[in-house]
Amino acid sequence: MVSLEEVLAAREAAAGRLHRTPLFRSRTLGEHTGANVHLKAELFQKTGSFKPRGVLANLAALTPEQRERGVISISAGNHAQALAWGAAAEGLDALLVMWHGASEAKIAATRGYGATVDLESRDPAEAFARLADLEAESGRTLVHPFDHPLTIAGQGTVGLEVVEDLPETTTLIVPVGGGGLISGIAVAAQGRRVVGVEPELSPAMHDALAAGAPVPVEPRSIADGLAAPFAGTHGLEICRELVEGIVLVSETELEDAFRFLYARAKLACEPAGAAAVAALLGGKVALEPGETAVAIVSGGNVATQTAVAILGKP
Repeated sequence: MVSLEEVLAAREAAAGRLHRTPLFRSRTLGEHTGANVHLKAELFQKTGSFKPRGVLANLAALTPEQRERGVISISAGNHAQALAWGAAAEGLDALLVMWHGASEAKIAATRGYGATVDLESRDPAEAFARLADLEAESGRTLVHPFDHPLTIAGQGTVGLEVVEDLPETTTLIVPVGGGGLISGIAVAAQGRRVVGVEPELSPAMHDALAAGAPVPVEPRSIADGLAAPFAGTHGLEICRELVEGIVLVSETELEDAFRFLYARAKLACEPAGAAAVAALLGGKVALEPGETAVAIVSGGNVATQTAVAILGKP
């Protein structure tokens, strides 16, 4: 288990280098749910998502020898951009394994930060196998996108900000891919209720909890930021202990929430960033009358053509 002390240490490691992202109330969601609902706008973080939090926690722990050899990781896009940004800021060489079909905008942004992108894989499962080979061949240090205690501790700083800025919070609704964000937030939430949200077409953590161990899935959701082909073992352990459960949302519900956030909250998030709000709009998470709940909105790296296609639907 990752400890609260480790989350606090991760915050110190990133001190002065990240945004403290805002919390604001959604009156419409409050009327819909009967609760006092706030949005944690983590899409305003550096590189457009929560991912730099875990990246900086990992980079701070590198030895001089590891820094010399460079870093490697795998990502559909948001972690790739975060690691590319963090590595560039610290003068490190970064190699990111991505796959065919990954967002062209996210690939371009990753390269724009100075990282090398490997696109030899056809899908996430093949990409993870290639990652293992490249890690062994290159001697680079893996900065895991979700399944590492340092990554989880870094992502947990999102939860620290929520409980410090809005201490009356009783429920946190969190989008889930591999499980790094929700497990870190669950540690930082200090006993508060935490509920995860996954797409029906990318249910890695939901299926892992049902099976009692990580199982392979084939992510097919429009929410590519939640496209983990399996849940992390560290995150699964924490979710078993500290998370109430995982609810699933449909592609239609994700698109409805995307349009809601764009039109009513003025948040140009990506489909993954709309997952928590999709669960609230779809009645998947029950809230007590008058309680204070926070939905995490991350990230903001949506391709123009994706946004236009969703917003153009009736």
